[in-house]
This record gives sequence, C-alpha cells and structure tokens, in this order.
Amino acid sequence: MLYVWHSMFSLIYALYVAEFGGDMVGYYRVAVSGYVEFDFGTRGVEFMAMLIYQLSGLSFLGMGLLFSIFGAIGLMAFDASLRHVTTGKPGNVRMLATVIVFLPSVSFWSAGLGKDALSFMALGLALWASMNLGRRMLLMGLAIAVMLLVRPHMAGLLVMGVAVASLLDGKANMVQKLVIGAVALAAAASMVPFALQYAGVGEGASSSDVMDYIEGRQGHNMEGGGGVDIANMSLPMQMFTYLFRPMPFEAHSIPALAASVDNVILLYLFVVGVGAMMKGVRGHPDINKYFILAYSTGALLILSMTTANLGIAMRQKWMFVPLLIVLLISFVGVSRTVPRTAQPPMGAEPAAVAWRNTRGRP
Repeated sequence: MLYVWHSMFSLIYALYVAEFGGDMVGYYRVAVSGYVEFDFGTRGVEFMAMLIYQLSGLSFLGMGLLFSIFGAIGLMAFDASLRHVTTGKPGNVRMLATVIVFLPSVSFWSAGLGKDALSFMALGLALWASMNLGRRMLLMGLAIAVMLLVRPHMAGLLVMGVAVASLLDGKANMVQKLVIGAVALAAAASMVPFALQYAGVGEGASSSDVMDYIEGRQGHNMEGGGGVDIANMSLPMQMFTYLFRPMPFEAHSIPALAASVDNVILLYLFVVGVGAMMKGVRGHPDINKYFILAYSTGALLILSMTTANLGIAMRQKWMFVPLLIVLLISFVGVSRTVPRTAQPPMGAEPAAVAWRNTRGRP
C-alpha cells in the first residue's frame, strides 16, 4: 500500500515539474545529454541518472518512477520505525502514526528524480538502524554513504550523531564505546572540511568566515511568496519558522496549504510529546535519543539559520523531521513513571499496573 501510495505521487510530481519547472527537468536533460563527471551533491545525482539512462533509455516519467523507489524505501523504514515505537499503545496513537506516514508532503518531495528521494531513503534507513545500532551498523554505514552522495554536510551530521550515540549509549561496554566512538569521531573530523568546502564556505574557514556565510545565506532565495526575512529573527524564532511555518492562515498555494496541515500536526505532536517528557514519561526503550537529538539539533540549527524560503524549508526539513516525529510519538500514550518505593495497599492492584492496563502498555 505504501509503495502504491508513493508511486502515485511520482506521477503527480512529474506533472507538477513539467508544468511549473523543477530540478527533475534539469537532471533528466543532463542525463540525456551524455557525459557527466562524477562529484558529490547535484553532480552525483546527474552522474547516477546518466548511467541509468544509458543502460535503460528510460523516459522522463520512467526515471521519476525509478527514483521514487528510493523514496518508497525510506517511507517504509519510517513507517516500520513508527510501528515499532507505537506497539501496544492506544488506538488513537497508532492512528496518528498512520496518518503521519500518509501525509502528502512526506511522499511528494521524495517521489521523483532528484536528491530528495535518495536523502529520504538514507534518513529512513539511518532511523531504523539507530534502534539497534550494534546489530545494524552496516545499514547505518549504507545510509551515511547514500547521504554523502547527495548531501555531504548531512552525512557529516549523521556520523556525528553516531559518535555521540556510541559514546553515551549505556547498553554498550567500554570497548565498544571506544572503538565505535573513535571511528565515528575520526570520520566526522575528516568529513567536516569536505562538507564546508561543498557548502561553499571553504576548507580552512574561520569562525568569522562561517558567520559571513550564514549571513549571506539569510538573504538568498527570498523571491516569491515563500521568502521570509530571517536575518532579523532570533535563533528560536528562526527554528520555529523553519519547523512550523507556513501555518494555514499563511498558505498562498495548494502545496503551501498541504504543508501547513503537516505543520499543525507536527506542532501538536511537539507540544504533546515535550509535555509528556516534562511529566517524566519514559519513551520506547529502543529509541536512540542521543543519535536523534544530536543529528536533529545539528540539522535544525544549520538549516534554520541559512534557509530564508519556506518553500525550500518544506522540502529540506524531511531530512531530519521523521527522527523527531518518532522520538516525540514514543512518549505519547505512555504512563508516567511511578516511584519504585511506592507500595499499593494490601490487596489492591498496583497503580502502575492498573494505569498501564488502561493505556494498553505491555
């Protein structure tokens, strides 16, 4: 069902970019034209599309359907993660997880030829791998490699997240922490200069160069109805704008209206999930909160400070928002922690057991 749903958006996406323009048109023209030198980022997608076209001669729509398979894999991994953390929870929580998976914006941007399909697959695989990092490290490595092909700076953040999770994971022994943490930190250190150079900052950039780059990016892509002036916003407001805008009253088009519905659901989930955390609720034991928080925080900080267009933000935020969704929903519908020293009256059902039974928790 998920594959059919996602493939339907591949048709819609192809018609959309054919009518209004988009990166997919440029990628296909380059693929048909012939020779492309390999590089990371845009060139990586063009090189991959060129090889596929030379081997298969796929049409514009066929190439979009093929790349949408990558997005569908990411969608299935996202759905599997949500199902895992909502097992045994009330029906309304499981229904909310299903609604999130079938949101149009989740499938639309990853349903065609472009970087979004590959990056969404990488993120979904990384999310699933993080729930059992010890046994799924090869899958995490594959996710990082795919992300490196299309968005090297995000691949660096994935490696950083793995390093933080390895060092802080209480389940791993000291030897595992040292080995995995050292490898991840070394990989992150080697990827930072490459990511800076890819972003246009420069390999030997100083802190002032980075700040100049950020200030310059805050004035880019402000054309059209999606442009916002983030240069005069505080950092918390920039982060809120990136995550939750446009709201329904700000929507100026059908895609923006669909995105605003997603944002309302995301804002509701954020409020409920953070509220549950503050009340002492324990999330699912398999949630790797260190990895999710390290990667998502880094991604949110970088993207919110450098993206001045809500249309671009609608696409880019699906490179980390699924991780936040899984983390937040793992805290929804779970009973509050009860002190172990509290003893129920003789003959009475323990309060914690009674609460778990009413909430459907095993």
